[in-house]
Amino acid sequence: MKTLLLVRHAKSSWEYPGLTDFERPLNQRGHHDAPMMGKLLKEKNILPDLIISSPAMRAISTARHFAESMNYPLEKIKTDERLYETGPAYIVKVISEVDDSINSLMIVSHNPGLTETADQLTGKVIDNIVTSAIFNIDFETISWKTIGRKNARIGFYEFPKKYV
Repeated sequence: MKTLLLVRHAKSSWEYPGLTDFERPLNQRGHHDAPMMGKLLKEKNILPDLIISSPAMRAISTARHFAESMNYPLEKIKTDERLYETGPAYIVKVISEVDDSINSLMIVSHNPGLTETADQLTGKVIDNIVTSAIFNIDFETISWKTIGRKNARIGFYEFPKKYV
């Protein structure tokens, strides 16, 4: 079985209009929610074997907050430019290239591509993966290359406002 954790970056700041979209940092709520959601995963004993993040500031900061909360080594976080401003085709491509020795994978990325990827992989219409949310899909397969609707089962959808 393969476990996929789709994580949308935490709330970002619009306080610095001179920054590019890629450079936007997290805001105060983002710095609060991302570690909280990482701790939730740790409490559920759901820890990724690998974290791959968009390199955008708000995404990689989210990935680092999650990692720190789960005692995942920061230096093991991978980045992939294909996870920034992208759709399901590229996100699924990134996932399919993961070594099959990895059984639990976290992808930290952006909407609308992240929600569209959940839709495509499950065959369901997922309304919206909100900021700092975790959307879990389990696949009855031994290879990331064969994930899809036919072997997908939605595990859980966790988001910060459930716990406020």
